[in-house]
Amino acid sequence: MNEIMAIWADWLKPSAGLPTVQWSILLAVAAAAGHLLQRHTGLPKVVGYSMIGALAGLGGFSGGAWPLQGIGLFLLELGVSVVLFEAGGRIALRWFRHNPMVLLQSLLECTLTALFVYYTLRWMGVQPSVAEAVALVAMAASPAVLSRVIMDTRASGPVTERAMVLSTLSTLYALTLVSARAGVMHRAHTSLGELLFPVAVVLGVSFVVAAVLALALRTALRVMSPTSENTSMLLIALITAATALAAHFGGSAPLAALLGGMMLKQLNPRPWAWPRQLGTASSLLTMLMFVLVSVVAAKADWNPAVASLVVAMVLARGVAKVLGVGAANWGSGTNWRQAFWTGCAMSPMSSVALLLVSQFVASSLTLGPRIASIALPAILLMEVLGAIFATFAIFRVGESSRPSLADTTPLNTLPGELRG
Repeated sequence: MNEIMAIWADWLKPSAGLPTVQWSILLAVAAAAGHLLQRHTGLPKVVGYSMIGALAGLGGFSGGAWPLQGIGLFLLELGVSVVLFEAGGRIALRWFRHNPMVLLQSLLECTLTALFVYYTLRWMGVQPSVAEAVALVAMAASPAVLSRVIMDTRASGPVTERAMVLSTLSTLYALTLVSARAGVMHRAHTSLGELLFPVAVVLGVSFVVAAVLALALRTALRVMSPTSENTSMLLIALITAATALAAHFGGSAPLAALLGGMMLKQLNPRPWAWPRQLGTASSLLTMLMFVLVSVVAAKADWNPAVASLVVAMVLARGVAKVLGVGAANWGSGTNWRQAFWTGCAMSPMSSVALLLVSQFVASSLTLGPRIASIALPAILLMEVLGAIFATFAIFRVGESSRPSLADTTPLNTLPGELRG
């Protein structure tokens, strides 16, 4: 694409610039690939988006510069914020009073994930600071990928809901810890107070922005219909403003959106669904987010030495999440089989993990590239394989209303006597 555009550059001068043309064509191809992949294989569309983005990145597409900055970074933060706001709006805090074991599951699986990944990388010779950073990134599952899988498979049930809640909580922990850790990463020695102060700052600023966002939306919902097109535009505009302000004041934009969704759920506990207009805008933004993540991640330095670290890290992360969910399953309302598939459904990594890696890269010129060399290939791998694992887990527990791949044979391929 870059070579073709270079040939045309002398006479092709679109008003928005050649990068806009390139991205438009890439997104159109990704949309078609996602649709065709789901139609003919039963896999979620996100797999097609990621594969097209990966091929573009491996082919030298220049639209995703690393490290992320400027409009690319803002669009990724906005996409993550929209997804996390919706995910936070699904969590009712009173549920945890009746079922505290879910919180224990969340804390245990995140703790085990960080420990397993850290000690696996240390055993393979990775220096402590790099192993620690990768371990914190590995904590975060991907509500964005999981929500797309749920939408494409039309899934509902205890495993689906539990996996979504645990993925959202793991993102909450990872955003807080990484945002705080990146701020003191350049210091050789830090006391407990120096470690806790950045956590308090990130949480405090994000909480204030989230509270303002939730109160503004709650006020709007008092006088506007939740299904109104204007309500959709107001919601997108306020999330955009919160995304721009949170990071500027020292907080985390995705964290503020997640907390804002949770607060709005408490202020407005009645079930509320996003109108169709917002769903379309959110879908386009989400597709852009997935393609951007795979384009950037595909540009990582792929070599055999890194491959062994990535495989070890992915395996350690997967085992830790399954063990963590299973170990605290007693009394949580699900059986052991459901707990196992819940842990498998939490395997995706995507946009949140890329944002976390970007924070480390921006905070340290020496350690950042080493962290990215391990994390970026793992993100690309688990954006694709994680979506497949999550889809398989949902089908195995029977919570999808779509037929499985074995049942998607087109009618026109069946014998005539069977079509009736």
